[in-house]
Amino acid sequence: MKNRIAKNWGLKLVSFLFAVVLWVVVTNINDPVTVFRVSDVPVTIRNAELVTDRGQIYEVLDDTDVIDTVTIYAPRSVIDTLDKSNVVAVADMADLTSLDTIAIKLSTNKYNDKLESIKGNIDSVKLNIENKMTRSFPIRASVTGEVKEGYMVGDVSTEQNLIKISGPESVISQIAKAQAEVDVSGFMGNIGTDADIRLYDLENNEIQSQSLEKSISKVRVYIEILEQKTVPITYSVLGTPADGYRMTGEIESTRSSVLIAGRSSVVQKINAIEIPAEAVDVTGATEDVTVLIDLNEYLPEGITLAEEDFKGVVSVTVHIDQVIRRTFSKRFDDIRIIGVPEGFEADFAEPNNSCLITLSGLPAELQDINTNTLEVSADIGAWLEDEEMETPESGYYMIPLSVSLPEDSAVTWEETEAQVHITEAR
Repeated sequence: MKNRIAKNWGLKLVSFLFAVVLWVVVTNINDPVTVFRVSDVPVTIRNAELVTDRGQIYEVLDDTDVIDTVTIYAPRSVIDTLDKSNVVAVADMADLTSLDTIAIKLSTNKYNDKLESIKGNIDSVKLNIENKMTRSFPIRASVTGEVKEGYMVGDVSTEQNLIKISGPESVISQIAKAQAEVDVSGFMGNIGTDADIRLYDLENNEIQSQSLEKSISKVRVYIEILEQKTVPITYSVLGTPADGYRMTGEIESTRSSVLIAGRSSVVQKINAIEIPAEAVDVTGATEDVTVLIDLNEYLPEGITLAEEDFKGVVSVTVHIDQVIRRTFSKRFDDIRIIGVPEGFEADFAEPNNSCLITLSGLPAELQDINTNTLEVSADIGAWLEDEEMETPESGYYMIPLSVSLPEDSAVTWEETEAQVHITEAR
């Protein structure tokens, strides 16, 4: 029996090896090993509290928490049951190296023990670890664009005025301001909207970092839109200059009109900005009076100045000049006697052929008077009325002379009388 078993052992060994090879070939033909690739596999970082509990914060560098390609070798029967959701990538903070990297462990959540291999194009997560910092910043609201023509932006405010930001010390230390911007292009009414809060450095570059934690990401912004209107400025004057002086009637100002803004319902009712007389007092003045007036003090409630470079201060000058006298001679032949009652005659009875007429006024006013054509008269009717007489008795009387000046002239004449002989008509 023993000889029978040992007989032809070489042939039997070859037969056994052939059987093994045949089994492997048949197995591979029926369920061959094949490859399966998936893209963008996220890496789960575990035990992050090992860093955060010691007051530090980490940031993943170079997007190494996502594996671009994971390649799996396994029998076809296994591969056919897998999809991307079955691929598990884990980086445990407990495995953090001195180079701030964590090895990535790849597996599948089923049939993991039947995989030939599983490998990603990267094998570790790179981190930047630093101290955590928290700061609060005021929220500034700003506008971009242009409102509709004839309108302007008024008050801009936010519902909340502070934001708390936490993150890596190196990033937080760069933040100079937190700002919410609203585009007002074409608007003509008030705006209330939610705006994203953006962070900027000192050079106004936006800071964007996924490692930052904000207490709020949006804020409600309220923007007042005001209607504009150009209105004149009117000035009044208080007081009287010193004796012998008078206002010329000319008031000079650095601004005769101003652009204002406010709610439409208020602006439409305003036709002028009126400066009261108390603001410009010329009492006792002997020369031009100049005052500075702040228009802001006289704006109606709810109205503001709308010119960006104009702060509201204007200079107002009231011109004062000295009153002078001008005397000219007038022949009696050129002076009319008017208002002579019916039945009477009147003639001048002065020994000289002429009289002197004195006018008082400002130099510019007197310069406009042509004394050669100026009409002077003696009004008998007016004299009788002043004397409460109906008819005169024949005799010699001193009758006031009057000068006919232009209606708009401020020139006056000094009282002058001439002797008139009144007689009954024959």
